Amino acid sequence: MLKSLLGIAPQRERDGSFRPSRLALRLATSDVTGYENCSYEAYQGKRSKIIVVFTEQKNMTMKNGREFSTGNHPVEALLPMLHLKNAGFDFEIVTPTGKPVVFEMWAMPTKDAAVLAIYKELKSRFEQPKSLQLVVDSLDGQAGSYAALFIPGGHGAMLGLPDDQNVATVLRWAHNNELFTISLCHGPGAFLATTLGSREFLYCGYEMAVFPDAVDKKTPWVGYLPGQMPSELGAQLEKLGAKIINSKADATCCLDRKLITGASPDAANELGKLAAMTLLEHLNTVESGAAPETP
Repeated sequence: MLKSLLGIAPQRERDGSFRPSRLALRLATSDVTGYENCSYEAYQGKRSKIIVVFTEQKNMTMKNGREFSTGNHPVEALLPMLHLKNAGFDFEIVTPTGKPVVFEMWAMPTKDAAVLAIYKELKSRFEQPKSLQLVVDSLDGQAGSYAALFIPGGHGAMLGLPDDQNVATVLRWAHNNELFTISLCHGPGAFLATTLGSREFLYCGYEMAVFPDAVDKKTPWVGYLPGQMPSELGAQLEKLGAKIINSKADATCCLDRKLITGASPDAANELGKLAAMTLLEHLNTVESGAAPETP
């Protein structure tokens, strides 16, 4: 009761799961974002598609048995997509089985016109995404149509995606075809899928920005999470050989070879700009004949 009076008690949803406390929402979310409407020279070539892999799962069971109401963080998904859209790219929106995309609606910036506009524009595709299995089955010979693979953040990215062989397949396909892979916050949890079948971690030796385990451990104190995380993402990635460059949940972004990552929701705008400019520079260079493209 004291926690409720102080506004630090996680709030129960209709299905029995918990969203963040009133205090945590004031501290960690905002009605508007830091989105910058940058002017890009929009891409005009054939590699205009970006595969966006969303989770379709909502509830994460914490160590104490409580369920956290999660999914894909809207800012971490929609801000990068705004930049990529303005840079001339389109999206192939997928979930593992074709079930609707799940968003952390409690984190939606309800007064941000740009974010709400792209959400509304893509809402029908979020509600009826493609199945990742169908996309994977059609990838052979299609690399020339794609520029990148994007896995948005949100704790929900740790649900289902790390255990999905199709996620591993599409990550390795992007890597082998010299496409960029973009992710942020807890999205790199999906990278764990590349170890399925006892295979070597695809990003061993890569630098990346990831949401810090230390912050996840502290957020139950203000009721953001209803308990401690079931596993520590950063520790798992580092054990496999990843080099995490940030210690704070800040705007840190990282580009290492064809991997673009960001640390937190605060990095969403910078990640979007970095991804858009990197893709445009790379594709314009390759397609102008200034540099050979790896087949």
